[in-house]
Amino acid sequence: MTLFELLFLGTAASAPSVWRSLPSTLVIHDESRFIVDVGEGTQRQLLRSGVGFKRLNTVLLTHGHLDHILGLGGLISTFARWEAIDTFDIYGGRATLDRVKDLMRVVLRGGEVRVKINLVELEPGVILRGKGYTVSAFPVNHRGGSSFGFVFEEPSRRPFLVEPAEALGVPPGPERRDLVAGKSVTLTNGMVVHPDQVLGPPLPGVKVVYIGDVSRTEGLAEAAQGADALVMEATYSAADADLAREFGHITAVTSAEIARAAGVRTLYLNHISRRYNGRELEAEARAVFPASRVVDDLDHFRVTRDDPAIRVTRDE
Repeated sequence: MTLFELLFLGTAASAPSVWRSLPSTLVIHDESRFIVDVGEGTQRQLLRSGVGFKRLNTVLLTHGHLDHILGLGGLISTFARWEAIDTFDIYGGRATLDRVKDLMRVVLRGGEVRVKINLVELEPGVILRGKGYTVSAFPVNHRGGSSFGFVFEEPSRRPFLVEPAEALGVPPGPERRDLVAGKSVTLTNGMVVHPDQVLGPPLPGVKVVYIGDVSRTEGLAEAAQGADALVMEATYSAADADLAREFGHITAVTSAEIARAAGVRTLYLNHISRRYNGRELEAEARAVFPASRVVDDLDHFRVTRDDPAIRVTRDE
């Protein structure tokens, strides 16, 4: 069963609280791992989560505000000293990377940390391709330019239909694998079987959309269309909508409205201001989009086509 996983390392907005660390999320697909944003304290949250540091040298930054990038210094320093990582890839918009460069001048000064930092400027479209997935970036409006959201998506697939295959005499084994791969096969009796005879209509792959801080919502529902999981901010309650506009953020209700318009399966709300305990924001969102949940630090979910919200417990 193919799937993505979401591990929320930090879920606070702007400043940490006793219960919430600054923003950072780990997205996992089989052997591939991506850190989306690296708030201060991210490396400690990785240790607390138990997932370890291996294969964690790809960072995707939604934007360059300090609460989303300050953890980079400590993370890279730790990786270079203890995890034998030679290269570290950081993806972000131009202004975001300019700020990261300033931070790296401090971290790498003196040569104590020997690691190659690759800064990759984001453009809309596919930015990474891996085994069974793509990662795409799309522009987001948040107090200036250089902000991006990300789409993690598996390709569509055509399911193998066992009954038609058996009726045609296709044996288990390499013939079926070739048909699934889109190749025609010739059976021992000379019959040629084509993929369309034994494959069903295309089924979409799992789609996860991650949107960081936003001040305007144009185009977000289109980017999230049909997602199995949508991650968005819930920095303010509806009662504080004026404050949200003043500081370039949105409310939990606004995120729920986008999830409803996009037809997503589950909305995960993070970036929670310490004004709130989270449950009141979840209630507001659920009144608009019932499949909403406010996440807490170290919440871990598997996202599949069958059930888009499988919680992973700490002892699994």
